[in-house]
Amino acid sequence: MRSMLLALLLGLAACGGGADKKAGSSGKDESASTRPLERAKIHTELGVGYYESGKLGVALEELNAAISADKTYAPAWNARALVYMELKDDAQAESDFKQALKVDPNSADTKNNYGLFLCQHKRTQEGIRYLLDAIKNPLYTTPDTAYKNAGLCSRNAGDMAAAEDYFLKALKLNPSQPQALYSMAETSFARGNFAQAKSYLSRYLRAVPSPGPEELWLGARIERRLGDRTALMNYGSQLRRLYPSAPETKAYLEGRFE
Repeated sequence: MRSMLLALLLGLAACGGGADKKAGSSGKDESASTRPLERAKIHTELGVGYYESGKLGVALEELNAAISADKTYAPAWNARALVYMELKDDAQAESDFKQALKVDPNSADTKNNYGLFLCQHKRTQEGIRYLLDAIKNPLYTTPDTAYKNAGLCSRNAGDMAAAEDYFLKALKLNPSQPQALYSMAETSFARGNFAQAKSYLSRYLRAVPSPGPEELWLGARIERRLGDRTALMNYGSQLRRLYPSAPETKAYLEGRFE
């Protein structure tokens, strides 16, 4: 969730720079006419920043100010919807997503985020429709994210064939898409294709700053199946050092690999 807001913040910063230049090179009347939009952008950026710091109350204050400044600024509605998702206020989150799409029906970012919201509430077909609509926008800069989300949505609904198809499409667009790589590692392991699982997991580990206990545990189970005792012990060492209290570490120490 917070990574979505961070991406939004970076996009807003880029948009804001262009708007400042326009205002600075225009006359007094044009500057005055763009002032509400500029205020909306600034408050939205601040709101996202406060959210990143875990200050949800202040984040909402800033996003409310952004919407008050310019009710047609879709990123403010989109950002506030994500904050309400974090607060588990599902009704308000959905209302804000719908308002964001009302003022900007072509927003791929909002469609992706709303699609993910719907998938999280088991509205699978509806959610995937929004995710795939986001991909149709030729200006969308991260279509691999929408494909990855469609894969997660399908997997959670029990449609493994569709999930794998979406994950592979995400990886075709972005070979380092972390969640798609890890999901394919899990899928390959479940099918008994341990060499392929190792390949996907190795790519995943290169794409993330630090693996969690689940990822290390998957690596240990893969290496045990492949019979590589040295690699198995390396994963075990990392589990003991980095996550001594994790259930995965306990399972490793007790030899519960199945």
